[in-house]
Amino acid sequence: MKSKVLAWVLALVLIAGAVFVYFKFYFVFGSGVKAGELNQIVYKGWVWKTYEGRLIQTGFKGAKGTGSLQSNEFEFSVVNEEVAKELMRCSGKNVELHYKEYRGMLPWRGMQKYVVDEIVSVNNQEKVETVIPIVPDEA
Repeated sequence: MKSKVLAWVLALVLIAGAVFVYFKFYFVFGSGVKAGELNQIVYKGWVWKTYEGRLIQTGFKGAKGTGSLQSNEFEFSVVNEEVAKELMRCSGKNVELHYKEYRGMLPWRGMQKYVVDEIVSVNNQEKVETVIPIVPDEA
Protein backbone atom coordinates (compact mmCIF):
# COMPACT_ATOMS: atom_id res chain seq x y z
CA MET A 1 0.00 0.00 0.00
CA LYS A 2 2.79 2.37 0.93
CA SER A 3 4.61 1.80 -2.36
CA LYS A 4 1.39 2.46 -4.30
CA VAL A 5 0.93 5.84 -2.62
CA LEU A 6 4.58 6.68 -3.19
CA ALA A 7 4.25 5.76 -6.88
CA TRP A 8 1.18 8.01 -7.27
CA VAL A 9 2.88 10.92 -5.51
CA LEU A 10 5.97 10.50 -7.68
CA ALA A 11 3.82 10.36 -10.82
CA LEU A 12 1.97 13.54 -9.81
CA VAL A 13 5.24 15.34 -9.08
CA LEU A 14 6.65 14.32 -12.46
CA ILE A 15 3.49 15.42 -14.28
CA ALA A 16 3.46 18.75 -12.41
CA GLY A 17 7.13 19.25 -13.26
CA ALA A 18 6.52 18.50 -16.94
CA VAL A 19 3.58 20.93 -17.04
CA PHE A 20 5.70 23.63 -15.35
CA VAL A 21 8.61 23.15 -17.79
CA TYR A 22 6.25 23.25 -20.77
CA PHE A 23 4.53 26.48 -19.73
CA LYS A 24 7.76 28.15 -18.59
CA PHE A 25 9.98 27.32 -21.57
CA TYR A 26 7.93 26.04 -24.54
CA PHE A 27 4.48 27.64 -24.37
CA VAL A 28 4.28 30.73 -26.61
CA PHE A 29 3.01 33.40 -24.21
CA GLY A 30 2.60 36.03 -26.91
CA SER A 31 3.59 36.94 -30.43
CA GLY A 32 3.63 40.08 -32.50
CA VAL A 33 5.59 42.46 -34.68
CA LYS A 34 8.13 45.05 -33.56
CA ALA A 35 9.53 47.75 -35.83
CA GLY A 36 12.63 49.88 -35.56
CA GLU A 37 16.20 50.33 -36.67
CA LEU A 38 18.28 47.16 -36.44
CA ASN A 39 21.22 48.10 -34.23
CA GLN A 40 23.09 44.80 -34.11
CA ILE A 41 22.92 41.07 -34.69
CA VAL A 42 25.74 38.92 -33.29
CA TYR A 43 26.56 35.23 -33.01
CA LYS A 44 27.83 34.50 -29.51
CA GLY A 45 27.80 32.11 -26.57
CA TRP A 46 30.01 29.95 -24.38
CA VAL A 47 28.57 26.49 -25.04
CA TRP A 48 25.55 27.11 -27.24
CA LYS A 49 26.25 29.80 -29.83
CA THR A 50 23.11 31.77 -30.60
CA TYR A 51 22.20 34.82 -32.65
CA GLU A 52 21.36 37.83 -30.48
CA GLY A 53 20.05 41.14 -31.77
CA ARG A 54 18.93 44.60 -30.74
CA LEU A 55 16.30 46.79 -32.36
CA ILE A 56 16.15 50.52 -31.55
CA GLN A 57 12.54 51.69 -31.63
CA THR A 58 11.43 55.23 -32.29
CA GLY A 59 10.52 57.34 -29.29
CA PHE A 60 11.99 57.65 -25.84
CA LYS A 61 11.19 56.39 -22.38
CA GLY A 62 12.25 57.62 -18.98
CA ALA A 63 15.04 55.66 -17.31
CA LYS A 64 13.84 54.29 -13.98
CA GLY A 65 15.01 56.38 -11.06
CA THR A 66 17.55 58.45 -13.00
CA GLY A 67 15.41 61.27 -14.35
CA SER A 68 16.93 60.89 -17.82
CA LEU A 69 15.67 59.60 -21.15
CA GLN A 70 16.77 56.52 -23.03
CA SER A 71 15.71 54.94 -26.30
CA ASN A 72 13.39 51.96 -26.46
CA GLU A 73 15.40 48.82 -27.17
CA PHE A 74 14.01 45.44 -28.14
CA GLU A 75 16.53 42.68 -27.45
CA PHE A 76 15.86 39.35 -29.10
CA SER A 77 17.29 35.99 -30.09
CA VAL A 78 17.10 34.29 -33.49
CA VAL A 79 16.97 30.49 -33.79
CA ASN A 80 16.70 30.19 -37.58
CA GLU A 81 20.15 30.65 -39.16
CA GLU A 82 18.69 31.85 -42.49
CA VAL A 83 16.72 34.62 -40.76
CA ALA A 84 19.81 35.62 -38.76
CA LYS A 85 22.01 35.82 -41.87
CA GLU A 86 19.39 37.93 -43.64
CA LEU A 87 19.26 40.24 -40.59
CA MET A 88 23.05 40.61 -40.70
CA ARG A 89 22.62 42.30 -44.08
CA CYS A 90 20.04 44.71 -42.61
CA SER A 91 22.09 46.43 -39.91
CA GLY A 92 21.16 50.11 -39.70
CA LYS A 93 17.95 49.66 -41.71
CA ASN A 94 14.39 49.96 -40.48
CA VAL A 95 12.88 46.50 -40.17
CA GLU A 96 9.68 44.88 -38.95
CA LEU A 97 10.27 41.60 -37.14
CA HIS A 98 7.76 38.93 -36.12
CA TYR A 99 8.59 37.43 -32.72
CA LYS A 100 7.38 34.89 -30.17
CA GLU A 101 7.53 35.59 -26.44
CA TYR A 102 8.30 32.82 -23.97
CA ARG A 103 8.17 33.10 -20.17
CA GLY A 104 11.70 31.73 -19.81
CA MET A 105 14.80 31.44 -21.93
CA LEU A 106 16.71 28.28 -22.84
CA PRO A 107 20.46 28.47 -23.49
CA TRP A 108 20.23 26.67 -26.86
CA ARG A 109 17.36 28.92 -27.98
CA GLY A 110 19.06 32.18 -27.05
CA MET A 111 19.64 34.58 -24.20
CA GLN A 112 16.31 36.43 -24.51
CA LYS A 113 12.64 35.64 -23.88
CA TYR A 114 11.81 37.09 -27.31
CA VAL A 115 12.64 34.92 -30.33
CA VAL A 116 12.42 36.43 -33.82
CA ASP A 117 11.22 33.91 -36.37
CA GLU A 118 10.49 36.05 -39.44
CA ILE A 119 11.42 39.32 -41.14
CA VAL A 120 8.15 41.01 -42.09
CA SER A 121 9.66 43.92 -44.02
CA VAL A 122 12.86 45.88 -44.58
CA ASN A 123 12.74 49.59 -45.36
CA ASN A 124 15.66 50.41 -47.66
CA GLN A 125 14.79 54.09 -47.79
CA GLU A 126 17.69 56.41 -47.10
CA LYS A 127 17.40 58.78 -44.17
CA VAL A 128 16.25 62.24 -45.19
CA GLU A 129 18.19 65.08 -43.66
CA THR A 130 16.22 68.14 -42.65
CA VAL A 131 17.79 71.40 -43.75
CA ILE A 132 17.03 74.37 -41.54
CA PRO A 133 17.42 77.66 -43.41
CA ILE A 134 19.57 80.31 -41.78
CA VAL A 135 17.95 83.72 -41.91
CA PRO A 136 20.38 86.61 -41.33
CA ASP A 137 19.48 89.20 -38.71
CA GLU A 138 18.34 92.50 -40.14
CA ALA A 139 20.24 95.36 -38.57
